[in-house]
Amino acid sequence: MNKTELDHDFDMDGDLLREECGVFGVFGQDDAGALTALGLHALQHRGQEAAGIVAFDGYQFNIERRLGLVGDHFTRKGTIDRLQGNSAIGHVRYSTTGDTILRNVQPLYADLAAGGFAVCHNGNLTNGLSLRKELIADGAICQSTSDTEVILHLLARSRKPQLIDRFIDALSRLEGAYSLVALTNKKMIGARDPLGIRPMVLGKLNGAYILASETCALDIIGASFIREIENGEVVVITEDGVESLHPFPKQPARPCIFEYIYFSRPDSVVAGRSVYDVRKKMGMELAQEFPVEADVVIPVPDSGVPAALGFSNQSGIPFELGIIRNHYVGRTFIEPTQQIRALGVKLKHNANRHVIEGKRVVLIDDSIVRGTTSFKIVEMMRDAGATEVHMRIASPPIKHPDFYGIDTPEQKALLAANRTVEEMNEKIGADSLAFISVDGIYRAVGLDGRNNTKPQFTDHCFTGDYPTGLTDIEADPVVRQLSLLAEAG
Repeated sequence: MNKTELDHDFDMDGDLLREECGVFGVFGQDDAGALTALGLHALQHRGQEAAGIVAFDGYQFNIERRLGLVGDHFTRKGTIDRLQGNSAIGHVRYSTTGDTILRNVQPLYADLAAGGFAVCHNGNLTNGLSLRKELIADGAICQSTSDTEVILHLLARSRKPQLIDRFIDALSRLEGAYSLVALTNKKMIGARDPLGIRPMVLGKLNGAYILASETCALDIIGASFIREIENGEVVVITEDGVESLHPFPKQPARPCIFEYIYFSRPDSVVAGRSVYDVRKKMGMELAQEFPVEADVVIPVPDSGVPAALGFSNQSGIPFELGIIRNHYVGRTFIEPTQQIRALGVKLKHNANRHVIEGKRVVLIDDSIVRGTTSFKIVEMMRDAGATEVHMRIASPPIKHPDFYGIDTPEQKALLAANRTVEEMNEKIGADSLAFISVDGIYRAVGLDGRNNTKPQFTDHCFTGDYPTGLTDIEADPVVRQLSLLAEAG
């Protein structure tokens, strides 16, 4: 990694994978807006750019959408007071399509012939741009640059007789990944794409039904977990209960493997598996596949902690917190010179010299994207007196970009895309570098390994095996995920 690259990539948080969003909904409970705000707090890790809530009070839809964190806006009494009603849906956002502007903040709302309709979306449509161009050519007027808006237009233009039929008709046009929560004046609707790439769960609180991206959002409001929404399922929640529909041909589920590696909160349960336990097992698999003689195992905070515990337990090498993260710092705010920029890194991460100096260190991280963070952390360990620095990564090399709601750079910017592990190690400057195998990841979730003829997860970032069509990308190979809809901005 050369000095020019470091000058531009000093921000250690700039080399992380990021998820598009989290969704949450409540139907049939007083103070639904306040409960939704709490649920979004639990899902804040899934998106920190913006948050929004739509509530229905029996007469009108009340909408509050803001840029920034949930706690910046939705803990204020005035804001919550404006979200009256016994049904509400909410969204936290990290944009993978559309700019970070207020008109893109979800839930999106429209007045349709059947009445008010609000929708929020976790995922990314791989034919969103194509659908948008088709709709605009046919006279549609788009108010956002988000791919989610095409769902509203498709719904409005459907000629099916009932609202739920129109909704399903709209879904039939979509390609890619989606978990959707929608709200009308009489019902809440949840939908998961036919492969179940993005997650969604169903819960219950005092007779009210809850939809959420993760179980941790149920925990925060004291709701009980009922079950996961199945791949390809549409649930319709009314005063009469929950109706389950399966309008599409059944396919084997292929949920995103990164929910276990990085995105879900460690205290969530995904498909019956504790995320925390799976991450520990990933560390144990890593220690078995690529052992190393060392004195201390150090996680890269915070996502590397469970895997580092597993690596330590399996290897017998002591675990220590050798990197201390400051959770109360936003983006570096003073950047006039390279010297000050370099100091800015330490606002977020600093070496705990006491447990590093004179030691052979094993660093455990969840992934390597561009490699800039890994270079910085290896350098930090050496500056703190480490005699050796070995890196072990609890995911396979990321060789391919994602188009389903994960913010990954284009392929040429991925460190592993065109380099061997040895060449990657030379770039980051470690004494050794190793990644868990694809089969090792599958073993960590309790399977024998990857079934190459019938893969059990969406794992294209490692394998290049994209489970859906990529209409927009195939139409324009230079299109990047973060700018799929840029021309509409």
